[in-house]
Amino acid sequence: MDLKSVIRVIPDFPKPGISFKDITTLFKNQEAFRWTIKQLAEKCRHLNADLVACPEARGFALGAALAYELGTGVVLIRKPGKLPGEVLQSRYALEYGEDALEVHKDSINEEQRVLLVDDLLATGGTVAAAENLVRQLGGIVVGAAFIVELTDLNGRDKLGSYDIISLIKYDI
Repeated sequence: MDLKSVIRVIPDFPKPGISFKDITTLFKNQEAFRWTIKQLAEKCRHLNADLVACPEARGFALGAALAYELGTGVVLIRKPGKLPGEVLQSRYALEYGEDALEVHKDSINEEQRVLLVDDLLATGGTVAAAENLVRQLGGIVVGAAFIVELTDLNGRDKLGSYDIISLIKYDI
């Protein structure tokens, strides 16, 4: 399937010079979405993950569907202030400023094998922060999976030495 044909590209969003890859058009296309989940599952099954960990918001939709297909649990990684229990936090740099992600302290057990999942790999900051949270909890990151990778931003360079899977790649 040609996934690029079902992903809407919006020029100059959110600012001039950026070509935004809108995967909501892929999510609403049942054939493309099912194909995407099946392909990611096929490429990730050998990692034998116990959990899929995914940052909000598009990561939730993708991660939950992939966890279902793989037969694993799901760990939701949220923006600060969204989780009710005890949390760990990991801060990361943005182009202008910084942000943070949080996870419940009891969401991952020692030695659990964790697959990180998000819709898009760009600079790698979000996934690196998620990886940091998994490691703080004693989990083992076994891979990271994405629908889209923006190769010119070198996000892979911020991630560990585990399998990094992306279904489609764009040069920006």
